[in-house]
Amino acid sequence: MRRASAAVVTAGAVLTAGALAAPAQAATPKPPTIVAKGGFVMNNGTGKSLFSKAADTRRSTGSTTKIMTARVVLAQANLDLDAKVTVQKAYSDYIVDNNWASSAKLIVGDKVTVRQLLYGLMLPSGCDAAYALADKFGSGSTRAARVKSFIGKMNSTAKSLGLKNTHFDSFDGIGKGANYSTPRDLTKLASNAMKYSTFRTVVKTKSTKQKVTTKSGGYRSMSWENTNALLGSYSGTIGVKTGSGPEAKYCLVFAATRGGKTVIGTVLASSSVVNRTADAKKLMDYSFKK
Repeated sequence: MRRASAAVVTAGAVLTAGALAAPAQAATPKPPTIVAKGGFVMNNGTGKSLFSKAADTRRSTGSTTKIMTARVVLAQANLDLDAKVTVQKAYSDYIVDNNWASSAKLIVGDKVTVRQLLYGLMLPSGCDAAYALADKFGSGSTRAARVKSFIGKMNSTAKSLGLKNTHFDSFDGIGKGANYSTPRDLTKLASNAMKYSTFRTVVKTKSTKQKVTTKSGGYRSMSWENTNALLGSYSGTIGVKTGSGPEAKYCLVFAATRGGKTVIGTVLASSSVVNRTADAKKLMDYSFKK
């Protein structure tokens, strides 16, 4: 009789313990280690920070600067994306004169549309396309004045967007020591630029072939490949822009959507093309789990 009673007590104790046990919870993902010296990721829908590493430290940005170049163009009043721009010799000379200048391979005398220049700017990261856009959308009677005016618009836009740690001294990222931003600021800038449908369409394009008018009135095809290796290699990628330079090292502003959630972020001063892409993938994997 005593033995049976003990069995009942033991069973009751087991039941009580089970009732009090906390439900199993999914383990919180551990923040990844990245090679880049700076990084930041946020939920694009809520603005909530998901990852931060030296997110407010100013660094050279390389061609991620061109996000602002595109943003200034797209904000122009009564913008005509099909307006034609004649490629000037100054744009190709600029490529020759700057060792780090990536090129859209624009040909002097060709007539290209503003829309095509945006593709040339963002896919192959054409500094010649950036120059053409600055010349087109700056104000002034000389090319130098128009370029200065355009860079002024880049800085006033940064100020209006509350990017307190951002400054531009060039239209393409090949600056003179005063071209800088931070992972947080660049992420905010990209998030704002993504509100423009043309920007979204361009930056998610892996490759494009564009028909342009030649100096003689004929046509030629221009083929451009996107330098963003995430397109086609990371599911859900929707942009945004690569950057590199002797001071900037290797940079990447990235965005992806999965399950209705969009994350957007930046890595600055990674050590190689491969590592900036790997850094971005790690950060997005982590951010989608949070």
